[in-house]
Amino acid sequence: MPAHIALPASVFKAYDIRGTVPDQLNAPFARLLGQALAQQAQRHGVDTLVVGYDGRLSSPELSDALQDGITAGGVNSVELGMVPTPLVYFAAHTLKTGSGVAITGSHNPPQYNGFKMMVAGRTLYGPDIEGLHDTMKGLSALGNTKPGARRRHSIVDDYIQHIVSDVTLARPLKVAIDCGNGVGGVVAPALFRALGCQVDTLFCDVDGRFPNHHPDPADPHNLQDLIRHVQANNCDLGLAFDGDADRLGVVTRSGQIIWPDRQLILYARDVLGRHPGATILFDVKCSRHVANAVLQAGGKPVMWKTGHSLIKAKMAETGAPLAGEMSGHTFFGERWFGFDDGLYTGARLLEIVSRHDNPSALLEALPQDISTPELKLEMQDGQPHVLIDRLQREGRFPGADTLITIDGVRAEYPDGFGLARASNTTPVVVLRFEGETDEAITRIKDEFRQALTRLQPGLALPF
Repeated sequence: MPAHIALPASVFKAYDIRGTVPDQLNAPFARLLGQALAQQAQRHGVDTLVVGYDGRLSSPELSDALQDGITAGGVNSVELGMVPTPLVYFAAHTLKTGSGVAITGSHNPPQYNGFKMMVAGRTLYGPDIEGLHDTMKGLSALGNTKPGARRRHSIVDDYIQHIVSDVTLARPLKVAIDCGNGVGGVVAPALFRALGCQVDTLFCDVDGRFPNHHPDPADPHNLQDLIRHVQANNCDLGLAFDGDADRLGVVTRSGQIIWPDRQLILYARDVLGRHPGATILFDVKCSRHVANAVLQAGGKPVMWKTGHSLIKAKMAETGAPLAGEMSGHTFFGERWFGFDDGLYTGARLLEIVSRHDNPSALLEALPQDISTPELKLEMQDGQPHVLIDRLQREGRFPGADTLITIDGVRAEYPDGFGLARASNTTPVVVLRFEGETDEAITRIKDEFRQALTRLQPGLALPF
C-alpha cells in the first residue's frame, strides 16, 4: 500500500464504507478500494462491476478513482453515472454481473460519502468489509495485470420501463414527491408520471448541499414541507425519498406520517393474497402489529436483525417474497429482485392504494399503537455493545412475557414492547417503545430505565 494513503478503521462500517471527504475518503482511497474489489471479484469469477453515484459534490471524483482502481486490477467497469442506489442494484441484476458499487452518503450530512458494494450477487457486510480493509492494507504495485475496460451505460429508461411493464395503477393519482435534493430526483418524477400519475415535485433538482431540508424521511421534521404541499394542493398522498432513494417516506392528506412498519402491513396483505403461507421478514424495531397482521393474513412472520445487508441475506435463506425495516428499507422478492428500493416500493404502494377511492383513509386505517421514534443513547466507541451484552445476560424485565435477544433486547408485553440494541454504524444504543396506552408505554419505559441503570448507574437516558 502506498504510504501516503490513510485507511482509518472507523470508515469500514458494518454494512458499507462511510466517512468524511476528503480527510477520510478521497480519490487515492477510492482507487485502492477499486483494486481490492477487483481482487475480490476475480476470486468469485466476476469480470465486470457496475458503478453509479449520488448527487454529492465529491461523488464524481470518487467514481472516477474507483473505476481507475477496478480496471487497473484487471476487471471491467460499467459506468452508470449519477443514479439512485437501487438503479445500481438493478443494473447489477439485469446486466448479469451481480456485482456493483453505489457511491453514496445516503442521508448523512453533505461532507460525508461512502460505498455500498455487492459482489457475485451478495451484498458485502461485516467480515466482507473487514476483509476489504485487510486487502487494501496489503496492496502493493499491480505488476503486469492486463487492465479491464471501462464503458458507459444508461440505465434509467430501462429501469422505468421495467417497472411500468409490471406495475399497473387502477386509476390515476395525484401525488407529491419530495426528493430532498437527493439523487432520487433523477428518476422519481419521470417514473411516477410514466405510471400515469399527476406529479407535483418538491426539491427534485439534485444538489449535494441539501439546501432545503435534509434528505431523511425517518425524521418527521423533514416531512413538513411535503405535508403542507399535500394538504394545500389536495394531493392523494405524498412520497419522500432519502438521499440515495433506497428508503421511502409516506404522508397522507390529513398530514399523518405512515411509518414504514405500517406500510409493511399493507404490502404484506397484498403479497400474501397471491402467496398464502409465505414468510414475511421484519426487523426488531418494527411494531408488534406487523406480526399480528401477517398471521391474520395467513402468512408466517419472522423477526430478524436490523440492517439491510442482514435482511437481504435472511431473505435469500428463507425465500421470503417480502421484507421490511422500520428505517424505511423495503425489499420485494415478489415481482422484483429482492433489494431495497424506495422508488419501486412507492410504485407498489400506489398500485395498491389506487384500487381505493380514498388512499389516505386506507393508509390511516392501518393498525398502530402509541410509539416513540428511535431514541438514541450516545456513548463512547465500544460501550454500546458492552452494555447490551450485559443487558442480554443480566437484564431484569419482570413484566415481560418474552425476551427476544437476536439483536439487542426486545421485551414483549401483553400491551406493548420495548427495545434496546447497539447500533452497528454509530456508538449509540437505539431504544424504541410501543404501547396500547400512555400508561402502558410509561410502564415499559420504567422497566427499561431500571434495567439499564441497574447495570450502569448515572446513564443519561433519552426518555
